[in-house]
Amino acid sequence: MMPFDSLQADSLVHHLPDHELEPGPEPGPEPGPDLGPTGTPAVEPAVRRSAVGRHLLYRGDCLTVMERLPPDSIDVVVTSPPYNLGLSYRSYADRRAEEDYLDWMVAVAAGIRRLMRADASFFLNITGSSSMPWLPFELIVRLRSLFRLQNHITWVKSISIGDQSVGHFKPITSRRYLHRNHEHVFHLTRDGAVPLQRLAVGVPFKDKSNIARRGHAQDLRCRGDSWFIPYDTVRRRAQKFDHPGTFPVMLPRMCMRLHGKPMPVVLDPFMGTGTTLLAAEQEGGRGVGIELDASYVAVARTRLQASMKAARAA
Repeated sequence: MMPFDSLQADSLVHHLPDHELEPGPEPGPEPGPDLGPTGTPAVEPAVRRSAVGRHLLYRGDCLTVMERLPPDSIDVVVTSPPYNLGLSYRSYADRRAEEDYLDWMVAVAAGIRRLMRADASFFLNITGSSSMPWLPFELIVRLRSLFRLQNHITWVKSISIGDQSVGHFKPITSRRYLHRNHEHVFHLTRDGAVPLQRLAVGVPFKDKSNIARRGHAQDLRCRGDSWFIPYDTVRRRAQKFDHPGTFPVMLPRMCMRLHGKPMPVVLDPFMGTGTTLLAAEQEGGRGVGIELDASYVAVARTRLQASMKAARAA
């Protein structure tokens, strides 16, 4: 099979049967589908594909779409699946039975592994809640049969140092729990031995004497596994594109930089409103996004088009 990185952006079209493809522009918002007992649409929608520049956007179920994509074709996966915490999505009920959710996520992870090159990285962003803290750890234990946990990154959204606080968080009204200011980013690889470009997300030395004294070639050191990446300030859900689980674009950008491959092919099987593909565009990569909800796909297309237009204007 011809390697993915030598193909044009729309070349994956032949991996989808004709009767599941409806080429053409994505529709605008449409009513959400009726949901079945597992929280997914009772009738699976037909897969639709569109291209925006060098990026591919699929509207459909990620398990269905991934089955039809070529194996060993993806360099980096960055995704944030539904957390099973009852968040309000348009086309998915985020409250499965725990065993059903874990089984589903293992199936998704197996589909991702099939698509990954031998030296690919899979960055899985997930969190629990104060009352349901174990779920991310239950999931990562189940994924031991598929991956090595090469790094466990803590995404810090808000932090207080002394009497100063920076960043944003969703406050909790409770006498038992603290505000949750972080989420997990599990860095999974096939064999645990993927070389990384640690200094691509490095930070300058505070003590500049360390540069010569320790034989460093530049004023950068490894950032470590705690990444402070705050959200931009928003005051209305519409500023998050009416999606309950967006992350800042700098998070996937840093994941891509850490992996270190130039012009990577990047997959997000839970694309949402397209933040990972936006990051791939900004990092010179080629994005493949899969999303169940047509309205979110339409937002992703608009965001990509706006980013590309701004880049051209600059």
